[in-house]
Amino acid sequence: MKFIKIDKTKWADGLDKLRKNYQIIGPVKNETYHDFQLLEKDQLPDVDFLNTRMSPKSIAFPQSEVMLEYNLDETKDDHHIMKEVEKDTSPRAIFGIRPCDAKALTLVKLNFDTSEYKDPYWLKGYEASTLVGIACDEPASTCFCTSTGCGPYNEEGLDVLLVDAGDHYLAKGITKKGEKLLKSAGWEDASGDASLLDSKKGASEAKITSTIATESLKDKVILDLYEAPFWEDTAFSCLNCGTCTYVCPTCWCFDIQDETHGKKGVRMRNWDSCMFPLFTLHTTGHNPRETKIHRVRQRFMHKLKYFTDKYKKGIMCVGCGRCVQLCPVNIDIRTVCDKMNNYTASG
Repeated sequence: MKFIKIDKTKWADGLDKLRKNYQIIGPVKNETYHDFQLLEKDQLPDVDFLNTRMSPKSIAFPQSEVMLEYNLDETKDDHHIMKEVEKDTSPRAIFGIRPCDAKALTLVKLNFDTSEYKDPYWLKGYEASTLVGIACDEPASTCFCTSTGCGPYNEEGLDVLLVDAGDHYLAKGITKKGEKLLKSAGWEDASGDASLLDSKKGASEAKITSTIATESLKDKVILDLYEAPFWEDTAFSCLNCGTCTYVCPTCWCFDIQDETHGKKGVRMRNWDSCMFPLFTLHTTGHNPRETKIHRVRQRFMHKLKYFTDKYKKGIMCVGCGRCVQLCPVNIDIRTVCDKMNNYTASG
């Protein structure tokens, strides 16, 4: 692994060089928050932020994605034939992604890249991306990443980790993709001080005051947790708005729909949410999760128990705190996790 010193006066020049071979994507400040966007020529990623409101999972998993197209004109030979829509899968460099969001992509990958099934749409977007993360030195009060197998300097899922050192960035090349990007940008001239990373990492982790306990979840009996008495209180104020699932970097649910206009149509997939009443509605009219208690319980059981049992990778959460910050009725995953972790069935 290489440690490189990137003088901030050479930052823009390096990005210009990368544009010859990469699309450059990075955080951009909107009116009230940052969001990841394709950067135009001479536009720099704005890394002066804590975290984006929406996670960058849309890089590989767009909120709405057209997959296939078709026509219904029977005068044409190709009528009623689904055709794959061409997509731009050229290399892209994602700058400014936080370590928690990069870790989240590795968890989502477990769903889209299995030994039996591989999602070509997700994988092409993911594999085309080189992830250049920026370490987090000022975590929010709602961050609890160190309790989820992650951290403000976590490297899992990243190709390069950047550390802000004032007048320069310390860049750690983690993968071959990352080292290739650093070389393409012409940032290999100066060696960086590796000890700086360790000292800043410790200081940042010490600032995280919010924690959760998860060590007992794997030993809990699923039906005991399913029938626990706290779900009604947990779900009482829920609006089923889906905000928690849309901002979550590890939520992967989607729906597939056909949209037809005249004699042309597309098959597309859109983000969906287990919080929505229609999510599990059967064509018979039966809905196995017809109440919000069912839906709230499903969300937390999936993230904190089902995922833990199936993948043996810890919980399906990286502690980014988005759902804590943005839930309009203050449902807190930290509180729910502690209840589940500490619950003991009576009798």
